[in-house]
Amino acid sequence: MTDVAVEVVVDTVLAGQCQPFGPKGVPSGIAKSPVSGAIRVTTTGLVTDEQGDPKHHGGPEKAVHHYPRDHYAGWRQELAGQGGNVAPLDQPGAFGENLSTTGMTEADVCIGDRYRLGTTLLEVSQARQPCWKLNHRFGFAGMSRAVQGSARTGWYYRVIEEGEIAAGDRLVLQARPYPQWPLQRLLHVLYVDRLNYPALAEMAELPCLAESWRKLARQRVANQTVEDMEKRLAGG
Repeated sequence: MTDVAVEVVVDTVLAGQCQPFGPKGVPSGIAKSPVSGAIRVTTTGLVTDEQGDPKHHGGPEKAVHHYPRDHYAGWRQELAGQGGNVAPLDQPGAFGENLSTTGMTEADVCIGDRYRLGTTLLEVSQARQPCWKLNHRFGFAGMSRAVQGSARTGWYYRVIEEGEIAAGDRLVLQARPYPQWPLQRLLHVLYVDRLNYPALAEMAELPCLAESWRKLARQRVANQTVEDMEKRLAGG
C-alpha cells in the first residue's frame, strides 16, 4: 500500500439521467455531466443522478461512485492500441463516476475508510465490478475484462451522513478501521488469487464490506469454486 491519501480535492462532481444505451437501447445513467454548484447527497446518492438497472447499480451500498482520473492516460493509450473509442476520456465521467479526483487510487483506499466531503460523511463499501456496458461505452469488446484485470476499477461509497457536496470540496480521511484491506488487495483476492480461502474467510467477516461481496466470499469458500462472471462481463 502506498502512503495514506488523507486529503484530495474533488475536481468534478457528476450526475446523469437515464438514456437508451447500447445496441438494445437499455436504460442507463452511465453518461454523466458535471454538476454546477452544490448538490444534495442522500443515502441513495446524488439527488439528480439516475441508474437504469437498480438491481445492479445504485442503492445504499453503491450510493456514490468514485473513479480516479489518474487512470485516464493509461486507458487512452490502451484503447488507442485496441482501436477503441477514446472520446469519453476527454473529460471526467468516462466511467460513469460521480466523483473525479487526481492523487488517490485503489492503492490508497481501504474498505471501511470514512471521508468527509462537504457536509457529507462517506464510507468505502466496495470496489466496482465492471460490466458489459463499458464495452459499448468505449467501443472495445474487452473493456470490462481489461478494467477488471487491471484493478483500475474505481469504488463506491455508502452515505453515513447526508449533506451537500460541490466541485472543489476536499475529500478528507476521518477513519481507517481496516488498513490491512486496501482495495488493491480486495481486487487481487476477487480476481487473481480467487480461491485463497483464508483471505476469503477474512473478507466474509469485514463488517464494512458490502453484503453482496461478503456473500460471494462465503460462497467461494463453501463451494470451492469461482462464480461465473461471463454474463456480467459480456452481457447477454
